[in-house]
Amino acid sequence: MTATDTRATSVNLHTATGGEAARWVAGHCRQAPWLTASTVLTTVAGAALQVLPVLLLGRVVDGVVGGASRSILLTVGVLMVAAALLGAAATAASTYLIGKLGAELLARLREEAVRAVLGMPSTRVEQVGRGDVLSRVGDDVAVLSKGIRTAVPTVFSAGVLVVIATIGMFGLDWRLGLAGAGALPAYALALRWYLPRSAPLYRQQRMAQADRAQALISGLNGIDTVRAYRLEGDVREKVTSESWRVRNLGVEVFRFFGRFVGRENRAEFIGLVLILVVGYALLEGGAATLGEVSAAPLMFHRLFTPLGAIMFTFDEAQKSGASLTRLVGVFKEPAEERLVGDRSVRPADVAPHPVTVRGLTFRYPGAEEPVLREVSLSIPAGGSLALVGATGAGKSTLAALIAGIGRPGAGSVRIGAHDLADLDEAGARALVSILTQETHVFAGPLGDDLRLAAPEASDAELLDALRTVGAGAWVELLPDGLDTRVGEGGERLDVTKVAQIALARLVLSRSPVVVLDESTAEAGSEGAAELERAVLAACSGRTTLFVAHRLTQAMAADRIAVLDAGRVVEEGTHSELVALGGQYARLWRAWREGS
Repeated sequence: MTATDTRATSVNLHTATGGEAARWVAGHCRQAPWLTASTVLTTVAGAALQVLPVLLLGRVVDGVVGGASRSILLTVGVLMVAAALLGAAATAASTYLIGKLGAELLARLREEAVRAVLGMPSTRVEQVGRGDVLSRVGDDVAVLSKGIRTAVPTVFSAGVLVVIATIGMFGLDWRLGLAGAGALPAYALALRWYLPRSAPLYRQQRMAQADRAQALISGLNGIDTVRAYRLEGDVREKVTSESWRVRNLGVEVFRFFGRFVGRENRAEFIGLVLILVVGYALLEGGAATLGEVSAAPLMFHRLFTPLGAIMFTFDEAQKSGASLTRLVGVFKEPAEERLVGDRSVRPADVAPHPVTVRGLTFRYPGAEEPVLREVSLSIPAGGSLALVGATGAGKSTLAALIAGIGRPGAGSVRIGAHDLADLDEAGARALVSILTQETHVFAGPLGDDLRLAAPEASDAELLDALRTVGAGAWVELLPDGLDTRVGEGGERLDVTKVAQIALARLVLSRSPVVVLDESTAEAGSEGAAELERAVLAACSGRTTLFVAHRLTQAMAADRIAVLDAGRVVEEGTHSELVALGGQYARLWRAWREGS
């Protein structure tokens, strides 16, 4: 559907809760039990070995005070060195395994997100806007990838180290452990203050980035219209406004993080003071040894490094968490049972099917008035019908519904014996192919691009399709023929050649019904005449619906339907409608005089 149709304001895709995202991660970790178990074990071992030298240091102090022999002190020293070396090795192994596990989870997440987006009904993609979709499978994946490489290993390892160090303090003396635990309420209060306020901010920041992407995409896609109506300033102002919104949210996030760090520092101060006071009291009362009292503040101080690492990577972790909830949220979107382009879905035969539309009414979500009102028309098998009308009359919406994109609020669209409401989108694609003016050539060999429509097609079949649409001459001049790279980084193709490739795909698709929505609108007058001949060749023998951009295209159709404000107001052949003297006749006179 095009921007000329009336539509409701776009809404964003679903965003998962933190619990839903955590359950998804846990479920996929269970699918890799050995890797998950190895990651946890090496992380715990590395943390324990990092704490062990501090405990052994307390033994050294007690040994010196008690006059222990040098051999015992030497043995303890060797154990400290060995623990440090083994701890470093275990920590390195843990970092590697965390990265490996994270990379596997990210790969699965990215695959499922792309699959979910491809499986979403086309109307839903258009409703939310491509900016939100692209920001999730692009920006959010990039943010999460960075977080998995940096923040996630740091937070996980540091968290385990905090737990082990806390257990070590209780191992020295339960009263010293309780003194150190006195800092926990302050830590908890700091997190309780920070998390509920920061998580929504991070989500808002990601949504703002999606809105900025949508503003950029809309402006670039419609650059010709923007220039024609001198709207460059308005588009620039829109992009600037969205960029400032992203910047302001970033500043707000950083401000909250700074206040969080201050609260964490206060918690550390409270814990250290409590340990020193309690340790002094225990030592004075003879309830603890000097080694235990000396090791306790060092053990608590050992917490500073992992806690500091957690704090200074928490910003990245929060961004990763926000991106994770957005990506997992895509899985909650309603999807067709099979992806569009499922290679197992093929038309039962290539015989043309009739198209019957009865009482079709359609309203965009949130819109007050319907775009189409009780539209009824039919196209006999192998026949053609052209839709004409003013901008906003509902032509593109009707064409999309006939192609199976979206569901009408009332009425039906039947292709032969099939009601499109009973088919998923892949099933509809097996019966109907749609070609719009937004054609695209994928980067890669030309043959691969064409085989998107027919994966099993031979080179001979590809060349026949290209010759059918008038592309044989220039394809033969390509340096590597069908193996020539086209698209980004490859052979530069003009608008006419891109459209011919799209028409060649249409020939290869073999669907019995074809819908063409202003598919030659982007070509110049000379190229358009060439493409109109290619369109007729590509649609030969098929039931065809044209959304006519040029009335010469409408003339070539068997019948013409004129839409006005969502209703069919005239229908007949070109000569009948000209003789009628109605809207089509006026359009024809204006077209002929303009030409």
